[in-house]
Amino acid sequence: MDAAVQEAKLLRQVNALIVAHLRDHNLTQAAAAVAAATMTPLAPPEPDGDDSVPANQLLRLVAKGLAVEREETGRGGGAFDSAAAAAGYGGLLPPLGTNAVDFSTQDVKGSSKSFPKHEARHVSDHKNVVRCAKFSPDGKYFASGSGDTSIKFFEVAKIKQMMLGDSKDGPVRPVIRTFYDHTQPINDLDFHPESPILISAAKDNTIRFFDFSKTVARKAFRVIQDTHNVRSVCFHPCGDYLLAGILCFFHLM
Repeated sequence: MDAAVQEAKLLRQVNALIVAHLRDHNLTQAAAAVAAATMTPLAPPEPDGDDSVPANQLLRLVAKGLAVEREETGRGGGAFDSAAAAAGYGGLLPPLGTNAVDFSTQDVKGSSKSFPKHEARHVSDHKNVVRCAKFSPDGKYFASGSGDTSIKFFEVAKIKQMMLGDSKDGPVRPVIRTFYDHTQPINDLDFHPESPILISAAKDNTIRFFDFSKTVARKAFRVIQDTHNVRSVCFHPCGDYLLAGILCFFHLM
C-alpha cells in the first residue's frame, strides 16, 4: 500500500512538472492536453504555495539525473543503490546506468526530411533566455524578447554591414535600441503591417506599444492592461485589429 501511495504521489509530481514546463514555454495547447489527460491543474498555483513549481524545474531535475547516471556508470555502482531507490517507488524508476533516458541522435536511412545547413551571422546576448523574436514586414528590422523583461531592436542592414567588415566609422552595432518597460518576461512580439509600431505581450498582464521611429523612445507610448498573463499577440494584415491570446481564451481588439 505504501509503495502504491508513493507511486501515485510521484506521478502527480511528474505530471505537474510536465504541465508547468509546457505552460512556461508557451506550449499552451500541449499543456492543456496533458493537464486534461492527467487531471492536473493547468493554471499556475500561488508562487509561495505548496504545489508551486519553480521555473525550469523539470530541466534542472533531468540535468541532475543525467549527471548522477554518468557518475554511477563511471563508478560501476557505488554508494547510491539505484535498484533500491527504484524499488522505493514501486519499481517505477529504472536503475541508473541503463540508458533509461536516451537523448542521443542518429541518422535514419531513407528519411525524406533533411535540414539545411546554416551558420550564425550575429549573436547578441540577453541577460536571460530569449523567448520570442520577430521580423518586421519589410524585413528591415527584427526584435527579440527575453525573460529579463527587455526587448532588443535590430537593424538587418547593420548586421550585413558588420559581416562585410566595410565600416569606416568604427564597430557596427546591430542593436539600435533596447526597450525597458515590462516588469515580467516577454511572451510574444509583433510589428504593425504599416506603421512603425512594435507591440509586446508579457507575463505582467500587459500589451505594450512602442514607436520605433523615435530614436530616443525607450518606453511604451500605450499600454493595454489585462487581468491574465498575455501569451501571444498578432496584428491583422490591415492593421486595424489586434488578436491577443490569454490563458484559455483570446481577445480581438
